Amino acid sequence: MTADVSESLLPSLRDTAPPTVSGKGPIVPTAFWRMLPDGRVQCEMCPRFCKLKEGARGLCFVRARQDDAIVLTTYGRSSGFCVDPIEKKPLNHFLPGTPVLSFGTAGCNLACNFCQNHDISKSREMDRMQAEASPDAIAELAVKLGCRSVAFTYNDPVIFHEYAQDIAIACRDRAIKTVAVTAGYLTEAARPAFFENIDAANVDLKAFTERFYRDVTKSELAPVRETLRYLKHETDIWFEITNLIIPNENDDPEELEAMSDWIAQELGPDVPVHFTAFHPDYRMLDTQATPHATLAMARRIARKAGLRYVYVGNVTDLGRQSTHCPTCGDRVIGRDWHQLSEWRLDANGACLGCGTAIPGVFDGPPGRWGRKRLPVRV
Repeated sequence: MTADVSESLLPSLRDTAPPTVSGKGPIVPTAFWRMLPDGRVQCEMCPRFCKLKEGARGLCFVRARQDDAIVLTTYGRSSGFCVDPIEKKPLNHFLPGTPVLSFGTAGCNLACNFCQNHDISKSREMDRMQAEASPDAIAELAVKLGCRSVAFTYNDPVIFHEYAQDIAIACRDRAIKTVAVTAGYLTEAARPAFFENIDAANVDLKAFTERFYRDVTKSELAPVRETLRYLKHETDIWFEITNLIIPNENDDPEELEAMSDWIAQELGPDVPVHFTAFHPDYRMLDTQATPHATLAMARRIARKAGLRYVYVGNVTDLGRQSTHCPTCGDRVIGRDWHQLSEWRLDANGACLGCGTAIPGVFDGPPGRWGRKRLPVRV
């Protein structure tokens, strides 16, 4: 089964190309596509497998057919830049307390009814993407701002893979890490290239039923599960999982139990999981916000399944957002809505109380960025 798209829903490639960015224009070739016998070109970056006639765009809006090939139409253009705490991605075990330079582009390859970045991800207007920057300029900006990493976020970097890949290479040359915040909805063929130069990822596991993925996101669960397996068993990338809990959609205890059991068995007990609160947005304005008690219930279920590092998000909750040593129970990282307090780890990330190693990427003392958010211009 593939999440195919009717041609009537695919936008046309009519926009005037924006200016060239540092010698590399906004329209660049891509590798993941093939010509079909009927003359259409099939994009194979994600499991939608959009089949395009000349001049048509995929559902993501940014990958299009031009001259019998699939091209990326937004290379070098962004919806804006901001310095965030790394915990906002959310990543709790990756360079805690440090600032991350975050940005996204227009478009998305999912169609979530609850999208909380819909002004960016659902944009169909090129002039919404106001910032232009080359990969080298982004990497240099991260260095200048004292950021330890650059995050591809706000919309899914799968759709602007070529731009993200070049940024990751430029960052690696300057000892800057890169982070992919992604729904993990990409093909088996594209996974190795997409993650090749990525250092960390947060994968949005939106639910654990095909019904939810089909009806609420217009996509599929199976490829996301395969992406998670790939990250665990075929890469050294540090990754964490986020599950946005939506009342009456994916908050059934049996579903949460099945998801937690799967994570424990397939990915291991040390993968951090974040259960975050939904707030009404986009096409789900009539759905209530997630009760705090539901987040606490989800955490209990996941802990019972054997997961050692389970957090709640989009709420204030020091106890359930902090990291505790699984051996002695000490609070080793105090954390409340992206703000760190206690720090009881040595330079290698081991508990000062009992010496248990806490899994993650730790590099000496924590950063001091805190919870502030700083918009920046390139």
